[in-house]
Amino acid sequence: MSQLYPYLIIMLKSVSIYVFIIIAIRLFGKKEISQLSVIDLVFILLISNSVQNAMVGNDSTVQGGMAAALGLFICNYAFRFFILRSKRFSKAVQGEEIVIVLNGKLREGALKEAKMTEDELNMAIREHGVNNVSEADLVALEVDGNISVCSADFSKRSVVRRKKPQLTHNP
Repeated sequence: MSQLYPYLIIMLKSVSIYVFIIIAIRLFGKKEISQLSVIDLVFILLISNSVQNAMVGNDSTVQGGMAAALGLFICNYAFRFFILRSKRFSKAVQGEEIVIVLNGKLREGALKEAKMTEDELNMAIREHGVNNVSEADLVALEVDGNISVCSADFSKRSVVRRKKPQLTHNP
């Protein structure tokens, strides 16, 4: 057991950094990678580099890296488990959807809450084939970071989703 102690410490450090970064991104950051600007991406890369030593310390062995990764995998699994089981936990970690435009009218407070600019909003609306805010019946920032746009009295609904890798080959 004493041989495993250093690796358990690495796992605990990794988990604490994981939880800290999730809380920090939830409080200060955007909801999803799909919303990251170049500045946000550079920030995330620098954060990951800055916390690396806090997780593994002087241990640069494969076993130390595996212990850190195992701690992160276990913590991520636990977060996913509780997100699926508890609406309160899910809301605390992921937040709720934010309605930014309703009946063609921009909700300024919601735009600020979504941490978006009007230019970003207009770009997202155009990606959905709607020319401007006044033509959108509903624009919502979903909890997964996607932006949903409903127009023409909600009869045309468009959700631009992040592309996911194809898991099977279609003949």
